Amino acid sequence: MNSISRITNITLKNLNSKNIDPTPAEYTKEFCKVSKELKLTVDECKYFTDALKKLSKNELEENKHIETVYDLIDILLLRIETKNISKMSELLQQSMQPSIAFNFGNELNAFSIKIGDSPSLIFEESIQQEMFKFIEKRFEVDKKVVAKKTADIARLITLMSKYLSDAIDSNKNSSSNVTGIKQSIMSLKKGNTKDELNKLQAKLVEAAITIENEMSHINENLTSGKNEVAILENKVKELERELAETKLKNIRDHLTGTLTRSAYEDELKKADDMYKRYGQDFAIVFFDIDHFKKVNDTYGHEGGDVILKTFAALLLKLTRDTDVIGRYGGEEFVAIVRYTNDKELDTYISRIKNVVSKNNFIYKEHKIHITFSAGVELRSNNASADETVANADKLLYKAKETGRDKIVFYDGHEL
Repeated sequence: MNSISRITNITLKNLNSKNIDPTPAEYTKEFCKVSKELKLTVDECKYFTDALKKLSKNELEENKHIETVYDLIDILLLRIETKNISKMSELLQQSMQPSIAFNFGNELNAFSIKIGDSPSLIFEESIQQEMFKFIEKRFEVDKKVVAKKTADIARLITLMSKYLSDAIDSNKNSSSNVTGIKQSIMSLKKGNTKDELNKLQAKLVEAAITIENEMSHINENLTSGKNEVAILENKVKELERELAETKLKNIRDHLTGTLTRSAYEDELKKADDMYKRYGQDFAIVFFDIDHFKKVNDTYGHEGGDVILKTFAALLLKLTRDTDVIGRYGGEEFVAIVRYTNDKELDTYISRIKNVVSKNNFIYKEHKIHITFSAGVELRSNNASADETVANADKLLYKAKETGRDKIVFYDGHEL
């Protein structure tokens, strides 16, 4: 009897004696246990043992009872697909790049290439620690740049204060000299001698020269200060521009131009405050592109990105400036829509559906037809904004579960 047959017989006997059904999972577990006890090498069992060693520390900690290849499959299914790692690498690089300072250059590029060449490295603890260091470094660099540019502003204020103080002091001295001469002139009497008049004349000439010199000195200081102030003003304007760009990057999704998730949540708080104070109702609308994974699988992530950008552009164009469009995640978008009546809300949703359903999206030479599902909920129907969002999400889920390509409204009617 060869070794495999021997292991098989012992395995089946063991399972039978333990009153355990020989399911694939139980059979595999007992089979590998027997082969180990008999010190016989079986490729399948060795493969399983080697695969366990490749799991990350977190994966092992979160899954303490990995006994069969089926347990291993469940863990691996939770991992990000290898083909998505390059996109993730790009996002990580953007998150680690300083927002208003110089970049990290070759060091960060080398790290990104390393992840791109070996996607599975992203699950290694050492790589995750390296990411953390880059992000930490980014914060430190940004803080230093902001501190330096804030110091420029402080210097500008100090310079302006200095030149103003000099002008005031100079004016005080000149005023004091002129006041003394004025008193001397007022004290003159008709019988004063020529010598006294000559002395007064000398004082007047001396005062005029002093004032002239002081004014010249002030003008030189002010001219010099004006140049320094102009330089600092330019630095301040540049800082304002950079901060404005950084703020825009932080509130706008880099791919679609819609608000980021955090920026949308800020707008939701504002809308909810308006509702609580003035009763200004609003609707939450969740949009989800149907079968988006199929688009990615067929046309690649570049094609998927084009679809996302085009769909977002349509939403932005067909939504009023007073309303809000944000990217909630993946192919899901959310709108905060203020309205005066139900018909106005229906018209808005219908307009978007008509445009999307009657047109194709263009990617290279391909014409791609897409549909979307949506859920619509009103703030006034709920106890809180969070509850409104949760219920809108449930309505979107209902639209997807009942056939897709439809909008499900808060009152049950569909479009």
